[in-house]
Amino acid sequence: MSQSLDPKDILHDPRDPSPWLASYLDQSTPLEDGVKRAWLADAASGSRQYLLPLIRPLARTCIVLIQLLKIPLPRSWSASRMLHRILARGMRLTLSPQANWLIMRHFHLGSQILAFIAANSGVQVQLSPLAPTDIDDLKDELFLKHDLNLYNFIINLNTALRANGSTLAPVPLDQVDFSMLEQPELHLADMPKGRLNAIDLQSAIEIFTPVYQLFLTDNDFWRAANSLQLDETIGIYCATILNSPEHLILLNNKHPLVPMSTLRAGYRLVLHGLSTEMLHCLLMQMKAAQAEQKAGGL
Repeated sequence: MSQSLDPKDILHDPRDPSPWLASYLDQSTPLEDGVKRAWLADAASGSRQYLLPLIRPLARTCIVLIQLLKIPLPRSWSASRMLHRILARGMRLTLSPQANWLIMRHFHLGSQILAFIAANSGVQVQLSPLAPTDIDDLKDELFLKHDLNLYNFIINLNTALRANGSTLAPVPLDQVDFSMLEQPELHLADMPKGRLNAIDLQSAIEIFTPVYQLFLTDNDFWRAANSLQLDETIGIYCATILNSPEHLILLNNKHPLVPMSTLRAGYRLVLHGLSTEMLHCLLMQMKAAQAEQKAGGL
């Protein structure tokens, strides 16, 4: 793919149209322009084209073998800190700048979305935001904490709502609190660009998934894999507050009451990252619409 996705820089041949240009120009789903450029550049890389088809079946085979390996091991065996050091080092040395940038952004966006729901829920909810500014910050078990935060948030939110005798309800656009939403202070240009920084996001996630499984307890890995299906839960919360259920069509990780096999966890994690970016973009668009509405009322 061309280094630029600007239509002026790509010659459109109707007999051989570029799928990347079509995806970039399409505006049917919300996605911030810089994020879409990075996502498509990563998806069009040679790594994803040639490495991913080899990595994916091997990674899924490893998940099965590791599951068998763990049968004789103590159920509580884990090495989370070592895992996060390995993941951070692997990211810094081998992942593409786009992949590292998108992963780092994900922690910020997830924390902001939970803060948005809490602020518009009508109850007090304890939050534990994650906002890494450097890849080495991930060594503080941030991947594990990200999963724990999501479950703890849902438990704390619904406990507070039940105690208050209330439920989430639509909030008029001019009263919705968008104050916590912003673009993270992370820049693609600051990501590592060494000779080996070429592995795309999807291949990296497929590689990291069995490593994640190996160094965590079965309970931690199962919980992490099934947290992906909470995309639907978070989507419903936001759709309820904004009174916009039509946006739930963007979700692919669904049905949290029906746990899925961990074999497809890598693919589902990519969908989770994309849906988070889209939801954050949608909220930012509505924040801008609210500001415009208020400015027009002055």
